Amino acid sequence: MLNNDILIKKCDNYRRSSSSIVFSNGCFDLLHKGHIDLLSTASQLGEILIVGLNSDSSIKRIKGPKRPIQNQEVRKKKLLKLKFVNDVFIFDEDTPLNLICMLKPKFLVKGGDYKSEEIVGYNEIQSWGGEVKIVELTPGFSTTISINKKKL
Repeated sequence: MLNNDILIKKCDNYRRSSSSIVFSNGCFDLLHKGHIDLLSTASQLGEILIVGLNSDSSIKRIKGPKRPIQNQEVRKKKLLKLKFVNDVFIFDEDTPLNLICMLKPKFLVKGGDYKSEEIVGYNEIQSWGGEVKIVELTPGFSTTISINKKKL
């Protein structure tokens, strides 16, 4: 995981380059078409797409002891292989709020299973003039569906 000094320095460099930062986050356990569609759409909102990735320990707290399926380093490498993802920051908290506040992205992007006001960071994004964007989900794709198919 990145320490805050490295994170802040990277974000300052992105801002100095006049790049608008787009942020999305999640577990991305078993990367699937729905994730890829979400991130691809998010990347079109600005020049830099940064993904906040839940650490293994935060996923265990949120989703239970059998998750994640893949460890954080594998998940991070898969995300970085996507040509439209510029950086991936692993966070250990249950929510990405601290990361969002450090990044101060122009756009915060989540999937269509959320309402704007429910999204962690919604109020903070609004406070600095950023926008929360909801991207429609790709039907038929979810990590739960993928896990259940593997069990069959």
